[in-house]
Amino acid sequence: MSGALLAISDLHVAYPENREIVERLRPRSPDDWLLVAGDVGELVADIEWALRLLSQRFARVVWAPGNHELWTPSRDPVQLRGEQRYQHLVELCRGLGVITPEDPYPVWRGPDGAAVTVAPLFVLYDYSFLPDGITTREEALARAYDEGVVCADEFLLHPDPYPSRAQWCRHRVTLTERRLAERDPTLPTVLVNHFPLVRHPTEVLRYPVFAQWCGTEHTADWHLRFDATAVVYGHLHIPRTTWQDGVRFEEVSVGYPREWRRRASAPGQLRQILPTHGA
Repeated sequence: MSGALLAISDLHVAYPENREIVERLRPRSPDDWLLVAGDVGELVADIEWALRLLSQRFARVVWAPGNHELWTPSRDPVQLRGEQRYQHLVELCRGLGVITPEDPYPVWRGPDGAAVTVAPLFVLYDYSFLPDGITTREEALARAYDEGVVCADEFLLHPDPYPSRAQWCRHRVTLTERRLAERDPTLPTVLVNHFPLVRHPTEVLRYPVFAQWCGTEHTADWHLRFDATAVVYGHLHIPRTTWQDGVRFEEVSVGYPREWRRRASAPGQLRQILPTHGA
């Protein structure tokens, strides 16, 4: 019997309560796949601990990096920055058998034989989700500083060797578009990215100015161009299901303890992406 395609993100295992959540995660069948849409943790050792544990339990684990994995905290013995840090994590994942955005996209087959290409993505953001009334990235960043709502990426996520995070994003968009165009065009996709591929999910943010750290307008039509049956993302810590152009968007984050304690549902619920019945 084929397993399900399950998803979760924003595990933030530096928090003991969240680490306990990860320790409790189990597949529903031996054939279940798990999509992990970023922000496992900040320290390389924490990321390795969590992905090793999950890779031992699930038939296959697919990982897309979040912004927190790309931070270079001063307390981390691994002081690699930017692209070098990302590539270090890719090699770590490969050693664990975890699929990354740099690997061939795997094909998941459901109980009815239907197949989808599972595509983990890494495209970052470029400050193009501008607040209303603002026309430039410089103005948007200035407003964020004025309002005291500034993403820690400005201090911890280094774009080396690129001059800026926006230019790193531009490179990743070009590279990822090419890879997606080369996939098997007869199969639909499940796109897995830490940041939402469209701006719509950011419209419910408490602080709208934070949206500039949440994606890029260059991916706004990818769910249509690349025949997505579902898009999985995290980052916003607002777990929910929405629809865009008839395509299902699943925000699957756990978030911080102070956030999930306020919710009625138990934290760390794996979201079933496919098959859709019983999800």
